Amino acid sequence: MIAPADAEAAENGLTPLADYLGSVLRRLRALPPLDLDLTQAYGNVLAEDVVAPHAFPAFDQAAVDGYAARWEDIAGGARGMGYVPIQSGRPGSRTVRLNVVGDLGAASWRPVRLTPGSCFSVAAGAPLPIAADVVVPVEWTDQGMAAVEIFRVPKRGYGVRRAGEEVAAGAVLARCGSYVSPALVAVLAATGIGHVVVRPSPRVVIVATGDELVDVGRGSQPGQVVDANSHALTAAAAEAGALAYRVGICDDDPEGLRGLLEDQTLRADLIITTGGTGTGPGDMVRRILSRRDGGRAGPVTFTDVALYPGSALGFGTVGAEEVPVVCLPGDPGAAMIGFEVLARPAINLLAGAEPVFRPSVRAHLLETVSSPAGLREFRPAHVAERRGGGYTVQPLDGGPFTLSGLAEANGLLVLGERVTAAAAGSTVDVLLLDRRR
Repeated sequence: MIAPADAEAAENGLTPLADYLGSVLRRLRALPPLDLDLTQAYGNVLAEDVVAPHAFPAFDQAAVDGYAARWEDIAGGARGMGYVPIQSGRPGSRTVRLNVVGDLGAASWRPVRLTPGSCFSVAAGAPLPIAADVVVPVEWTDQGMAAVEIFRVPKRGYGVRRAGEEVAAGAVLARCGSYVSPALVAVLAATGIGHVVVRPSPRVVIVATGDELVDVGRGSQPGQVVDANSHALTAAAAEAGALAYRVGICDDDPEGLRGLLEDQTLRADLIITTGGTGTGPGDMVRRILSRRDGGRAGPVTFTDVALYPGSALGFGTVGAEEVPVVCLPGDPGAAMIGFEVLARPAINLLAGAEPVFRPSVRAHLLETVSSPAGLREFRPAHVAERRGGGYTVQPLDGGPFTLSGLAEANGLLVLGERVTAAAAGSTVDVLLLDRRR
């Protein structure tokens, strides 16, 4: 996802994004694993490989409603009559006739055996009689009860599911690092697994800071800014698979901020703050959390990163439990990009997910764009697949309008530190956003 460190960024006094991300992610560890009931495991990440203890299907069974028979009885009878497979109901058609000796449903459990010239009426999922190697669909017969006439001869094995045909006992069902999806839950249950060892979903607390903030439901006035960030970041954390908790707004009060963060360490695996990461007179988060105490550096280090929009990021730990904290800028667009670049990989790492970064593709750029020198820009974009293969990418509003651009984006166009302009028709990197459409 991230290119090697760029010398131009270093010359500008900025930390290359790749170097910064590496230094942060190396300090994080996946959460300790838990043994969870299968019904609680959905959405979590497996902490170990899962092996099938039993085969699926567990026994030979009918795959369709019909008549379980020996194929040689049907094929032999058809050959003896000069039979040619035809559609049921054709005038002058010849048929194969078998005696129906019983009915088998999905709950049948007593073993039964076929004798020559006989068959069983079976429901889909019913265990097959011994010696049966074909199930004739109901619609290929006259649906007789004591005897049945068969109008079409299926191939040997038609309508039959053999034990272990889908999953063999001892097969690896899912690898460590895989998400537990609804379909995987079904496979695990079908093979007899009731518990799995997973990494818990990280508990992420989101705090918006600033005296100027007011809650949603009202318009901004001079000196006021509606808090969009805590709502958006809570949604983004939930989308990333976290258990997200929005605390709301915290004023620029040093003791209030310290106390709030200390309280949240009791229920958080990661804390995300937004606002106050710059060096201006009102940027209290940076002042408070990076303050030296007794000659020691503060718990959070703030770094000017070669990132656009939003270059000022913070990372460290808070509280006796040393809960990780990510500090994002206050501008809504910059906060969302900062989340994608830093907070989302951190959440994935804590959850044990692999890979931690968004998937990326190379795409054909549809419009010429410019980008600030020395900064790695992440610009909202719309990605589409070409009919002949590959992708195209249409840039959307970026820079100071990143927030509105993100609302329509399904990808992020990545322009490196050395790129000041990318021409239409060139090939560029794009991160894919897995948002529902």
